[in-house]
Amino acid sequence: MKKLLLFPLLVLMLAGCATTRTRFESTWRNPDAQPLNLANRKVAAVFVTRDPMLRRRTEDAMAREITGRGAIGVPSYTFLSDTDVRDRDAAKAKADSLGFAGAVVMRVVGSETHYAYAPAAVVWGSAPYHHLWGGYWGWGWGAVWDPMYLTVDRVVKVETMVYSLEQDQLVWAGVTRTFDPGRVEGFVAELAKAVSRRMARDGLIVRG
Repeated sequence: MKKLLLFPLLVLMLAGCATTRTRFESTWRNPDAQPLNLANRKVAAVFVTRDPMLRRRTEDAMAREITGRGAIGVPSYTFLSDTDVRDRDAAKAKADSLGFAGAVVMRVVGSETHYAYAPAAVVWGSAPYHHLWGGYWGWGWGAVWDPMYLTVDRVVKVETMVYSLEQDQLVWAGVTRTFDPGRVEGFVAELAKAVSRRMARDGLIVRG
């Protein structure tokens, strides 16, 4: 129970709707960066979190999506322990020694719940509305407290950054809002698809 209070990122692991809705809140393209050609190149999948289990699940999902797009996705936990990942110099040295060409870094920067109320549908052509005294008056007063519909959307905001380790710079960054995220695997798959499309549109991905 305590973990739920300490770390709201666990909303990513909750079963949600069958489909999710991801929208870009903001994006940035480095004007000095060269297009990336990461085909068959190692790319580190990094998920910034204090929860070791969540880190592993998410990085596994990220690595699968990276590999599915032609590169070789490698979860960072496979070469950086939970302690080592906080040591910048050690992490850089290890990544350099393993020959990584790039890195995709994700971090949840916010989560919230949206509530929306909507009244029951009104059809003015229906029978109760036809006459005031013989219809609406009795029906309307009897339906004063007709309940409203409540819809609940869970929203997760994620920061995604794509680094070229060969160029030694941030190439692309974006913040997305996903409504009703499902389990980690499906959530990351949708996010990766959205980011890949946007980067391709921005001319930053070159097919090998």
